[in-house]
Amino acid sequence: MWLLDWLPNWIFYACFFAGVLGLAATFVLKFIPFIYVYKSPIQIASIILIAFGTYMAGAISNNERWEARVKELEIKLAGAEVAAAKVNTEIIEKVVVKREYYKERGKDVIQYIDREVVKYDERCVIPKEFVEAHNKAAEVAK
Repeated sequence: MWLLDWLPNWIFYACFFAGVLGLAATFVLKFIPFIYVYKSPIQIASIILIAFGTYMAGAISNNERWEARVKELEIKLAGAEVAAAKVNTEIIEKVVVKREYYKERGKDVIQYIDREVVKYDERCVIPKEFVEAHNKAAEVAK
């Protein structure tokens, strides 16, 4: 609510107490003739001030409760970010280990193919070992 941001909170409480004071004053000051003439407008204004002050006090309370929840969730979010960073580090380490494994496995397969192709290079026939090595290289590691 923009009014809560624009005005300090004490003004709303002052409106409430001014309304209570005005309402009480109409009963006490009925003995003074020139104030008694304005009894009805003072009572109406006092009731409006009491209603407005009560409403805004509730709005202030609601706003403070939401701000407390936001701060609580910000703390939880900070903790979740720390946990996420830790898990991300573990995942990156696992990915690096898997990459190294695949690089080594790929080098082994390339060396094996180079060793076996030399045997069959002159005949230009695709040997069974070459097909098996190619299939092994294409398999997903478990």
